[in-house]
Amino acid sequence: MIKQVSAAEAKLLIEKESAIVIDIRDAASFANGHIKDAFRIDNDNFQQFVDETDKNIPIIVCCYHGNSSQAATGVINSLGFTGYSLQGGMSSWTLSYPVEQG
Repeated sequence: MIKQVSAAEAKLLIEKESAIVIDIRDAASFANGHIKDAFRIDNDNFQQFVDETDKNIPIIVCCYHGNSSQAATGVINSLGFTGYSLQGGMSSWTLSYPVEQG
């Protein structure tokens, strides 16, 4: 079962446990607004991310509305990470917290 976290829970994980946010949306959507310090991950850089990332750091997977991130979180977890799907995705995050652009 995929663990989902609310935007508030994700913010706490980022602040208290230095969780890494990976954003699986398309490049244009990411450029228009993303969680501070998030990494945009796609098929081209996924393996590099896996190879270079400490498996002891929690991962929060972000998509548009919290649906696609669940499958991606399953993949992350199967590789030995502790992954969480951002419930409601960026739609939920932007209701409460600022985003970065670029």
